[in-house]
Parts: sequence; C-alpha cells; structure tokens
Amino acid sequence: MADTATSESGGAPTIFVLFGATGDLAKRMVLPAFYELAQEGLLPEQWALVGNGRGEKTDDEFREHIRAALEEFGPREGVDSIDEKVWSSFADRVRFAGNGFTADDPGDLPSVIGDVKDELGGDVQLVHYIALPPSTFIDYTEALGAHDLAEGARVVYEKPFGTSQENFEKLDEAVHAIVDEKQVYRIDHFLGKENTQNLHILRFANGMIEGIWNREHVEQVQIDVPETLDIDDRAEFYDATGAVLDMLVTHLFQVAAEVAMEPPLSLGADDLQTARESVIAAFRPLDTSEVVLGQYRGYQDVEGIADDSSTDTFVAARMWVDTDRWRDVPFVLRTGKMLGTSTQRVSLVFRRPEGPVKHLPADGAVLTFDLSGDGRVDIAMTVKEPGPGEDLGIGRMSLDLSTVSDAEPLSPYSRLILDVLDGDRSLFTRPDGLAHVWEVAAPLLTSPPAVLPYEPGSMGPEAANDLASPCGWLVTGGK
Repeated sequence: MADTATSESGGAPTIFVLFGATGDLAKRMVLPAFYELAQEGLLPEQWALVGNGRGEKTDDEFREHIRAALEEFGPREGVDSIDEKVWSSFADRVRFAGNGFTADDPGDLPSVIGDVKDELGGDVQLVHYIALPPSTFIDYTEALGAHDLAEGARVVYEKPFGTSQENFEKLDEAVHAIVDEKQVYRIDHFLGKENTQNLHILRFANGMIEGIWNREHVEQVQIDVPETLDIDDRAEFYDATGAVLDMLVTHLFQVAAEVAMEPPLSLGADDLQTARESVIAAFRPLDTSEVVLGQYRGYQDVEGIADDSSTDTFVAARMWVDTDRWRDVPFVLRTGKMLGTSTQRVSLVFRRPEGPVKHLPADGAVLTFDLSGDGRVDIAMTVKEPGPGEDLGIGRMSLDLSTVSDAEPLSPYSRLILDVLDGDRSLFTRPDGLAHVWEVAAPLLTSPPAVLPYEPGSMGPEAANDLASPCGWLVTGGK
C-alpha cells in the first residue's frame, strides 16, 4: 500500500473495520468523516479501511461507493470538489470484505484483515465501527470474540446503546463478556460538536461565566433541537425508535449533562466522564405530566409506516437536576421532525435582577451556544436604546468559532473518530451514566402521554408551549 500523502500523525498501523459499510449511516456520516481526517493529515501514518457487508463487492466497487458518498455528502462542508491527489492515496487503502459476519460464519473478513496486516506490517491496532442498528450489536460483538478479532481492539457502537433499560442491561453484559470497558466507544455525535465542548471550556476557563453558572443566576436552561427534515429514507428505523429514543435519551440528555456537571478534577478522559456521569445520576425521573409527545400530520402516509402508527416524531420535556447548583431550575428539552425551523441551541436564560430598572424583558439576558456547523456563541443583554428616552432594548453579540485565531474545526464524527484512533474516551459515554438515563426515561417509556398531532411546518403541539413558561421558547418559527 502506498503512503497517504496527507498523513502527518503517528501512531500504530491501524485497520479501521466498518460494519454496515454500504448502509445509510456510513454513507452520510462515517465515510465522509474518515475521509476528512485523511484530508487534514490526521490519520495514522499506516492505515487501511476495510468495509464489511452481507453482499459481495470488489475493492473497486467499494471505492466507487465511497466516491459517490463523498460527492453527495462530503467530503466536508464548504469544499465543492474532491481533492484528486488525496482521493487517489485514500482509495489505495480501501478494501472490502463481503459475505456477512456472524459467530458461525465470518465471511471474508478474517482473511482480508490478515492480508492487510501483512501489508501494513508490525503490530496493528484494530478499530471496529458498528454502523448498524442496535439490534445487531450483540451478534456482531459475539462474532468479534468468536473469530479472535476482539482482543486489544477498539469497538465503536452507534447510538442508541440499547432501546430500553432491560435491553441496555442485556447489551452491556454481552459487550463486557467479550471486551473490556476501556475498549468500548459509545458514540454520540452531539458530544463531538465544537460548541458542545465549549459548554465546559467557556465556563471553566472564564471566571465571569463560571460565577453565574448556577441556580442563583439562571432561571431556565433550554436545549432546543427542532428539525425541518422529515424521516427521509429512515422510515423503518425511525418508526421503531421515535424522537424519544432517537434524540431525547441520547443527544439531549448528554448535552444537559455537559451543562449541569460539576467541575471535573481535570479535563482528562476519566475525570471528564466521571463529572458527566455523576450529574446524570442526579437527573430526576421524568414526570409524564411535564412531557408532550407529537406526530406530524402525514407521517402515517410515508411508505413503510403503518396506518395506525403512534410513533412520536416530536418530544418536549421539562427535566430537573437535583444538585445544589441546579435544584429548582427547569431544563426544558425539545426536538422533532418537520418543524418550522432547524437549529441546535443550548440557552441559559438569566434571572431578572431586583433593582431600580423595572419592566425588564423576559429574554433580556441570555447566553446561547449554537451547536450547528462550526459553532457560535451568542449573548443577549438588556441595554438602553440609544436616544433621548429611557426605553430598553435587547443588544446582541455573536462569536463565530470558525473565526477564532488558528481555528481548525472538524465535523463531529471526524472529531470522535479521531479520538477513537488516539484512544481518547473523553467524549464517549460510560455505562453507569447510561444506566441512569434509562431510569430517568422509565416513566415516559412505560406510561407515555398521548401522542398529539401537529401540522408540518409548525413548532409542534401547542401544549408544549406551557413547558417553557414563564420564559417561553426562545426558538420560534413556522406556522
């Protein structure tokens, strides 16, 4: 194999095995992210990408599949074309191992990995990325053990890691029967977003922020991820999952933990994970009277969706964090499909101070982290409107993180895959925190409220508006 022209990082020779290599997730997210790392010279000096699937493909056919995925979904935002020099070197490192992979029949994978090991030489680090539905995780993990591909390997699991508390416990036990916890990387791409990481960096590195990051100053925390997208070609997956499992118990709970956690002893992986998982243990189980579920009109008309499907495509919830720092401060979470706007925002709404200035606007002091793209930090504050009067207005300031000196942002998946390659588990979830997530969600999963209809292009069922009172949802739009 030829050296990758752009590679600058060191590290052991690495074989990145991608299960579900021709699936939708790999096409949209994983393959463009891996290629971005090649573009940026961040892959190990010696590496190979081995795709695995149930069908048969030649190496060249798999390369053509990757090229098509990059042309449609990558290689990265703002780049109009594929760098042919990078692509040529990248494609030379690509292999395909077909005929499936089970404990009884490993297909072509062991022989292909053996051949690539011989080509790379030396001790090889195996990284297995399971880009498949969670129902397959146990089978693929057991197959890794059965065919001696687990020892010393790093194994990446997509979210959700389990679909219920019982299923999570069964999956966790099965995984730990084959691999040690330090080998496990449970991916949640929201933790890889530049501005999610800024939730703790901005706070812990700036005394003026840390001093007001508490119940004394914050009236409400909003984590709002509305989407204008429909379920696209994910109908079968989405109808078995819904907004609660797809977004609430994964992304939104993890982002809430980033906001609510206590200062870690350090920003090392163990300390950061401990701080995140410790505060999740303080999340109060959801009260279903403080949850609104919805389904957009027309969802049941989508091909592959049952006419009587009650799957939620919208969820809004008020959650409480029972720590001294956050007690009695509502965390209001919202996400859904086919809504009036798309954004990913975390906002701290500050209390109106007592004093001589009266009639302050409800949203006159807000610190917002925009998680989309390369990230942005917005500040809203109450000011006097310029002029002879004493009228109040709201002034706004924004910091686009891509404009910070020497900024070199990576997409979330690229950042997390890089961390896997480096063996850094800081931004990955641990089983103790995930176990409590299911306890928090249990009331909602066992006795959910009625799923209310809402119009596409709206901001969901009107009943959800009450959850954000008295501040009201900061993100508005649509009908």
